[in-house]
Amino acid sequence: MRPRDVVVATHGHCFDGMASAALFTRLMQALRPGEPLALRYRSCGYGPGMTMIPPSWLDGDENAILDFRYTPSKKLTWYFDHHVTGFGSDEERDAALAGASRAQGADGAPHVFYDAAYGSCTKLIADVSRDHFGVEMSGVDELVRWADLIDTARFPSAEAAVSREEPIMQLASVVEHHGDGPFLASVVPRLVERPVSEVARAPDIQDLWRPLALSRQTFVGRIERGAQKIGRVVLVDLSDAPLEAVGKFMTYAMFPECVYSVTLSRHKQHYKLSIGYNPWCGVPRDRDIASICRRYDGGGHPAVGAASFPLSALERARDVARTVTEELNEEPPR
Repeated sequence: MRPRDVVVATHGHCFDGMASAALFTRLMQALRPGEPLALRYRSCGYGPGMTMIPPSWLDGDENAILDFRYTPSKKLTWYFDHHVTGFGSDEERDAALAGASRAQGADGAPHVFYDAAYGSCTKLIADVSRDHFGVEMSGVDELVRWADLIDTARFPSAEAAVSREEPIMQLASVVEHHGDGPFLASVVPRLVERPVSEVARAPDIQDLWRPLALSRQTFVGRIERGAQKIGRVVLVDLSDAPLEAVGKFMTYAMFPECVYSVTLSRHKQHYKLSIGYNPWCGVPRDRDIASICRRYDGGGHPAVGAASFPLSALERARDVARTVTEELNEEPPR
């Protein structure tokens, strides 16, 4: 029997995307017991001008998009997401949900599960598996808990968020830096079979973590050199060289009084503009960051988001960073 070819297109370079792929794999195995499955993991990212994944990626017998923007395609059979920018418009969202509801029970009908109230896509998949399909997944509580904690930044302090003493947080840094398709193909099957704490301590994961650990102090120095405190916003320009370390909350640990951060970083194929709210500042959030990022073909959540720019558009990216910084310092609209 030819194995069923299943494409799993998930948010790449993201702990929640990786964990979502592991739980979706468990769900597929439970729904198709005894049937050989060939799972192909694709790492999705928001490159410049990329508002959705290419439909040509959905070339399996079944095709899933997890923790990433919806792609309207007749080949899409599974969709799980929790981003407020998961759909291109409210109309697209309503049509996708209505279409899945009308076709429910039909052979090959799409399964669309979307809830922006969830802190992580991983927990959404776990709950849908249990409540909708009757699939109880044993041994995933730790993975779900960490995915929810990391994606919502519900750490007790900024210092706790940047600490990497816990091996699972080391794995989070590794996947943020190395989480392409081959990495997911190597790690996701292990998360299906073993506890996340065991996977995080594996020699190959630790080999990838050690260089990141050594570069963290250099990363701190780059923030110190590139940061400007402008009103209640810290603007950090790291566009001078590729980003070699991952530390998305480091700015809040170094500038605890800031309410928002705007960071421009250089990556191998693009510049990334990251915008975030400091959840430990003691000041209520008064901006929807996802809607700001959507203007520049990006996306995210109300408290954190990002947009990408081509390597040829550095000045444009810097202009946008300054514009966003000014906007975050303005009185909020009433």
